[in-house]
Amino acid sequence: MKNKIQRKIDLKTKPLGSLGVLEKIAFQIGTIQNNLSPTLLNPALVVFAGDHGIAKDGVSAYPQEVTHQMVFNFLQGGAAINVFSKQHGFNLHIVDSGVNFDFEYNKLINHKINHGTKSFLTQKAMTAKEFQTCLKKGEETVKSIAANQTNIIGFGEMGIGNTSSSTMLMSYLCDIPIEDCVGKGTGVAGEQLKHKINILEQSETFHGRLDNLEEIFSTFGGYEMAQMCGAMLEAYKQNMVILIDGFIATAVFLAATKFKPGIKENAIFCHQSDEKGHQLLLKELKAQPILNLGLRLGEGTGCALAYPIIESAVNFLNDMASFESAGVSEKS
Repeated sequence: MKNKIQRKIDLKTKPLGSLGVLEKIAFQIGTIQNNLSPTLLNPALVVFAGDHGIAKDGVSAYPQEVTHQMVFNFLQGGAAINVFSKQHGFNLHIVDSGVNFDFEYNKLINHKINHGTKSFLTQKAMTAKEFQTCLKKGEETVKSIAANQTNIIGFGEMGIGNTSSSTMLMSYLCDIPIEDCVGKGTGVAGEQLKHKINILEQSETFHGRLDNLEEIFSTFGGYEMAQMCGAMLEAYKQNMVILIDGFIATAVFLAATKFKPGIKENAIFCHQSDEKGHQLLLKELKAQPILNLGLRLGEGTGCALAYPIIESAVNFLNDMASFESAGVSEKS
C-alpha cells in the first residue's frame, strides 16, 4: 500500500515533491489508514487539567489558582483553544484530572484523582497506583471519543507547574541536564528562572537517578500528564492520527514512545514551541514540526492551528487531478 500511496502522490499535476511537507503528511495519513483515499472524521481535542504541588515552591509566574480559573474559562468558551477549536471544527473535551478545586460537573469530564499532586521537591508527586489509574482514565476518555467515529485527535493540558514536571521527565528520559531542558513556562525570567532551575536541581538530588519509566513519571509527573499518556496510548490502539502540541505534550509523548515505540508512526508534530527544551525534545524524537509560531501556551492550541494544513494534505491527495485524468503531459 505504501508504494501505491506514494505513486498516487507523485502522479498529481505538480512537479515531484513540490508540495513539500504536505506530501509527507498525506503519505503518513494514507499509511496509517491503509487507504488511498484517507478521511479525517470528527476531529477531537482533549484538554486535561491538573494541579502540581511543585507550583507552591515558586516555579511559576502564576499562582496555582489559575488552573481552576482557566478550567472555568474553557467551560465558558473564552480561552484560545475554544476559539481555535470552534474555528477549525474540533469537538473540544475538558477533563478534570486532578485540579485543586471542587467543580460541579456538567460539561466537565470528572476523572479527578486527587486535589493536585504532591511537591516532588520532597516526595513523589503521585503513588504508583495513582499513575496506573491515570493511564486507565486517559484510556477511557479516548474510548468514549472513538465511539463517535473520531479518527484524528489532539491533546492539550492546563496545569500551573507542568513545565517543571515536563522538564524533569525530559531530563531523566533523555539524560540531558535540567538547565538545558527548563524554560520560561508561564513567563519566569531572571532571578525567578534561576530559582526554578535551583528547585528542580534540588529535586533531582533528593530523588537520585531513576531508571524505571513508571517510577520517573509517578515521581515527577502530573495527573493531567499521566492521563494524557494513557489517552495517547489508547489513540494509537484505536489507530487514530495523533496530533502532538508543544513542550508538555511532547514530553508526555516521549514517555508514551517508551511504552509503545510504534506510536510515532501515528503522530504529527504540530509546532515547535518557544520553550527551548521543546527543540531538544523534537530532535530526540527526530520529529519535523509543521509550524513555528513562537507559541508556548499549551491547551492544544498548536494542534488546532496546524489542522487546516493537515486537512489540505488529505484534500490534495483525494481531490487533486492526476496527469492522466487532467490530460497534462508529465515530465520527460
